[in-house]
Amino acid sequence: MSGNIAALIDPNKLPDHVGIIMDGNGRWAKNRGLIRSKGHREGLESAKRIVKAASDLGLKYISLYVFSTENWKRAEDEISFLMVLIKTYLKSEFQFYKDNKIKVVHSGDLEGLPADIQKEIVTIVHDTENFSGLTMNLLINYGGKDEILRAVNRWRSSGDEMALTEEVLYRYLDAPEVPPLDLVVRSAGERRLSNFLLWQSAYTEYYFSDKLWPDWYPDDLFDAIIAYQKRDRRFGGVKK
Repeated sequence: MSGNIAALIDPNKLPDHVGIIMDGNGRWAKNRGLIRSKGHREGLESAKRIVKAASDLGLKYISLYVFSTENWKRAEDEISFLMVLIKTYLKSEFQFYKDNKIKVVHSGDLEGLPADIQKEIVTIVHDTENFSGLTMNLLINYGGKDEILRAVNRWRSSGDEMALTEEVLYRYLDAPEVPPLDLVVRSAGERRLSNFLLWQSAYTEYYFSDKLWPDWYPDDLFDAIIAYQKRDRRFGGVKK
């Protein structure tokens, strides 16, 4: 942790839940004359750095946009590479999760993924379910609209006789143990939400960075949190 920047963070005002839209892997590779897969590999290393920094800082929840429902529109060879990368990461990083007491949960349409990816997700969620540190929500085959529709359908088929309120619907989301977002961070200069945790983002704060995702280091996360702590959050009300 960078002492100079981290010292500016108020530990009593940390966001409970930070979501990150990790954008710019392809552009990072293109700028260096490399193939896109190299950018995705570097993006994975960046994600690991940021998760470790979040854990060390004492954040409770972090959501990472790994693969969206719209990403299936990409070239077949890129999709195949990403699936292999996701599977390899899930299998190889258990010791990292154990050392840092990171609990892994998943958001997204699990059944829409290849069977081997489904198996690895189910395994890592099970193997880390009792870890007490940072909860890392991996969004794989995820779309915000899709999650809401699946939540409503789960409620309808459950036989739940309670009226469908906001609180009831939240219980049927993919990761109901993860609270609403406090802060959403997006890299690479983009200024859109891209179907990311729509229900959970109703009153989130946004932080946009021009830096490409593979170039992110802990200080970049700290800068986002410092900016968040300067915001006046009123949730639609007025402070006297």
